[in-house]
Amino acid sequence: MAQVVATRSIHANFFSKASGSLQDPVEKLKPASFASKVLLPDHRKSNAVVLTRNSRITAKRAARAEPELIPVSPEDVPKREEQYEQLRGIQQVGDGSVGMWSKPTVRRKTKIVCTIGPSTNTREMIWKLAEAGMNVARLNMSHGDHASHQKVIDLVKEYNAQSKDNTIAIMLDTKASSLNFICLFTVFCYGHHDTLFWSKTTKYVQVTGPEVRSGDLPQPITLTTGQEFTFTIKRGVGTPDCVSVNYDDFVNDVEVGDMLLVDGGMMSLVVKLKTEDSVKCEVVDGGELKSRRHLNVRGKSATLPSITEKDWDDIKFGVDNKVDFYAVSFVKDAEVVHELKNYLQSCDADIHVIVKIESADSIPNLHSIITASDGAMVARGDLGAELPIEEVPLLQEEIIRTCRSMGKAVIVATNMLESMIVHPTPTRAEVSDIAIAVREGADSVMLSGETAHGKFPLKAVKVMHTVALRTEATISGGEMPPNLGQAFKNHMSEMFACHATMMSNTLGISTVVFTRTGFMAILLSHYRPSGTIFAFTNEKRIQQRLALYQGVCPIYMEFSDDAEETFKTALALLQKQGMVKEGEEVALVQSGRQPIWRFQSTHNIQVRKV
Repeated sequence: MAQVVATRSIHANFFSKASGSLQDPVEKLKPASFASKVLLPDHRKSNAVVLTRNSRITAKRAARAEPELIPVSPEDVPKREEQYEQLRGIQQVGDGSVGMWSKPTVRRKTKIVCTIGPSTNTREMIWKLAEAGMNVARLNMSHGDHASHQKVIDLVKEYNAQSKDNTIAIMLDTKASSLNFICLFTVFCYGHHDTLFWSKTTKYVQVTGPEVRSGDLPQPITLTTGQEFTFTIKRGVGTPDCVSVNYDDFVNDVEVGDMLLVDGGMMSLVVKLKTEDSVKCEVVDGGELKSRRHLNVRGKSATLPSITEKDWDDIKFGVDNKVDFYAVSFVKDAEVVHELKNYLQSCDADIHVIVKIESADSIPNLHSIITASDGAMVARGDLGAELPIEEVPLLQEEIIRTCRSMGKAVIVATNMLESMIVHPTPTRAEVSDIAIAVREGADSVMLSGETAHGKFPLKAVKVMHTVALRTEATISGGEMPPNLGQAFKNHMSEMFACHATMMSNTLGISTVVFTRTGFMAILLSHYRPSGTIFAFTNEKRIQQRLALYQGVCPIYMEFSDDAEETFKTALALLQKQGMVKEGEEVALVQSGRQPIWRFQSTHNIQVRKV
């Protein structure tokens, strides 16, 4: 294999042609039309790229040169048209599932988190969801019991064991951190805001924790405007005019005149009277009330413990099952995150913590909360109930920007394809919503009720896959957050990730990295190189965790003691599975916190031809 080696001696600049551009002739001649933006570049010329470092290191973004006009040969035009036809044919949405071992023509970078529920908790459906594009499986501990969740975990692990080139992570959603009444009481029902994600690459379970929920009803109740309705702290009440709530201080935390929102505002009631154990209300906006609905009270925070006893039981359940992520709800400050992380450390559990930003109390402490965590979820349902809805898009953008600048994962969730719970096609606004999240730089987008109890879970995943893939094709590479370097300023690896990204964007090549901890692959992901990040690891847990991160294709492979043998085996595997083609160039990065086949003080980048 031909190779160009860039050793740890780095002088910070790329050697390039005098033209300053590596665009192909057709791109240089054509105007910047919409179609030209989405077409993938042809194979780049294999120029030698050398990076060296002696003592001082400077990393600068390459300046963009003006394109040079070059005549087009007749054979170039049909080649470009073939590429356009190929892109137009990407993963059409339909009823049929993708073959288990099939490879997409273009690999999607934005990951998809799916909530597992009654519509998808069978072996057949989990397999089909994975084939359709699910990367992370989310479990909501507010619904079902440990036995039912254990069944899903076992099925996901079975899929991961059988799949040759895919992996699904498990996320456990804990509702830990007190339920905020700051802007609303929250009573969740298994559908609208519920999020469970299973995917061979990562495990994500949602633990319910201290949120306020209505009780079980034998059948749905229709509430009409002006009707009187009562919430009581008595257990087991479920009549047409009264229902239990699961929070003993509910009566103390609400006042006459407060507005109660059900399901984030789908229904609303005003408090008229309080008794020792009940809150009597008048329906303002009616609707159908089902079991276990999420309640919010505007302008107040519930006085709940940060993590309840049930939460700890669910967290221990996740530890025993070695899930990949915990999603913690209603986090108001970093203390809850530290409490959970300290417990996980005491259990020697390698589980990452994702904070759910869904409370108005979270916003003033956003920076410290995200700093303490491993990532954040923009839970727009409760956030939009506690705050004016016009603030939600601005907060989504801010949370994504904050996470990216700090090198943390970020998930956009809630109502992304809500209409597909009952309809086979999405609204055009929902399609735009997915595209906006992708363009803003989210690592993952999430489906809740759409896959948990919806009628068309597979179609919802395929729509999300197709929209994300189409949107990614229009995004130019190299858009890095301005402050990202500050998050990793103490690591030599940060500079190498920056240069590897510039190489990927300049040469139009993918990146290959070998990792035991996942650190370097995650760091590269935050720089958003234009090519795929093929992350080889000899740890199954790391393979699954990396399934959540944008642009990362995690691959499990045993490492040899000989570096060159491992490199050749990895490139041969990529070629065999159709992920790269013969003659294609890739950037091979050796850097990170733990040295593999190198000295602690030595880092390097190689450009190799397959």
